[in-house]
Amino acid sequence: MDKLEKANEYIRSNRVAKEEVPVFHVSPLCGWINDPNGFSVYRNKIHLFYQHHPYSEVWGPMHWGHCVTEDFIKWEDMPVALAPDQDYDAEGCFSGSGIEVPEGHLLVYTGVREEEHNGVKSNYQNQCLAIGNGVTYTKNEHNPVITGDMLPENFSRIDFRDPKIWKEADGYYMVIGNKTIDGVPQVVLFHSDNMHEWHYVSVLAKDKEGNLGIMWECPDFFFLDGEYVLIASPQDICANEELHNGNNAVYFLGKYDRNQHVFDYQHVYSLDDGLDFYAPQTMETEDGRRIMIGWMQSWDNPMYPDSQRFSGMMTIPRELSMKGGRICQLPVHELENYRSNVTRYNNVCIHEETELKGISGRSIDLQIALKGNEYGKFRMKLAADERHYSEVIYDRDEKTLTFDRTHSGFKKDAISTRSMYVSEKKDVINLRILVDRFSVEIFVNDGEQVMTSLIYTPVDASGISFASNGKTYLDVTKYDIEA
Repeated sequence: MDKLEKANEYIRSNRVAKEEVPVFHVSPLCGWINDPNGFSVYRNKIHLFYQHHPYSEVWGPMHWGHCVTEDFIKWEDMPVALAPDQDYDAEGCFSGSGIEVPEGHLLVYTGVREEEHNGVKSNYQNQCLAIGNGVTYTKNEHNPVITGDMLPENFSRIDFRDPKIWKEADGYYMVIGNKTIDGVPQVVLFHSDNMHEWHYVSVLAKDKEGNLGIMWECPDFFFLDGEYVLIASPQDICANEELHNGNNAVYFLGKYDRNQHVFDYQHVYSLDDGLDFYAPQTMETEDGRRIMIGWMQSWDNPMYPDSQRFSGMMTIPRELSMKGGRICQLPVHELENYRSNVTRYNNVCIHEETELKGISGRSIDLQIALKGNEYGKFRMKLAADERHYSEVIYDRDEKTLTFDRTHSGFKKDAISTRSMYVSEKKDVINLRILVDRFSVEIFVNDGEQVMTSLIYTPVDASGISFASNGKTYLDVTKYDIEA
């Protein structure tokens, strides 16, 4: 039995029950999931692949899991698309991307293999192709098509991964994460006339300040509402006012010199201020929207229960737009087609802890407007029962929004709290909160800021309550989500 068949057979025999996985977020059928890959349209369907180790709930030799959808919400699971079964990818089929081409559905990925140089063995990374029909995929007989030897002399061959491909009038382009031998993270650009023969073009962008980590993973470069945007996931950042410690997902805004193929960024912003967000990837839909999806888990702070038979999930796909010089993110509008059982309250005065009839659930789309200037701190408990809850806390005096999962049921010493500065709009702050069994995604002020975090509270803990240390006036709308 080959490695691809073995992986698919194992998944068929060990699939996690539907009741144990999220309702409307992508998760693995069993085992481990990380970075989204190959997020693209092929034959009018949206394909999502992902880094996958089916055999355990921890990272291992990387395969490519696969699912498809017609609306970003209801996903159909497909067979594993890639397994580490060739000499050039024996240590793993790492992250990459996908694109529809005349020959079929083209996947580009990083093949990892062990090599020995000067008596030292290391895992070297190169870029490989596979072509398929949307179900099965065949690796290119000339893999790898881009090797580290094609880079300038002082660039790392060991950290050279996560290709993102797109097409322009003059051919195909690919951005790849890399760093210099002396440790400067950067994104390099390659070009091809025919998808198969590639050449190095330039360093698209690099760390100019020396404080943006040690490696930029999962780059993505695109044009959005008149602005060039570079997304990357820097590793090992020391915290500053914008970014937290560890691995972050950021976007750069700046000017792109198309002649020199250099992106001169002026601004670096966090994409998500929650506890669990990394390695996002975008795609353009047939109707022209730019949609982003990310991995919902932290490398430094994994915190799933020991009894759980899967690890990690994907965020809700998010539509991106520019507003006031910043990216806004909102759940794809297709989610609205899965709403049911609406409950609404207008201008409810909250002071002491209060529950509102019909406002509860663990698979919900919750919209809240906090109004007034007579309070200092507002608190909302989610996924609550007598023992457990997670809190969303808005400190009006400090202008901070905090998510706190300290009491959500963890039995490990995990990071549980994160805060961000937010702005009021004429004494109003708008929150949209998606809860899906094991996750909480908070969209603030129509997507101007986002916080994404996991919880693993028992799923029958579904209570929601509100409290304030002064009078807060609420507009609340809750929908159940059934997918």
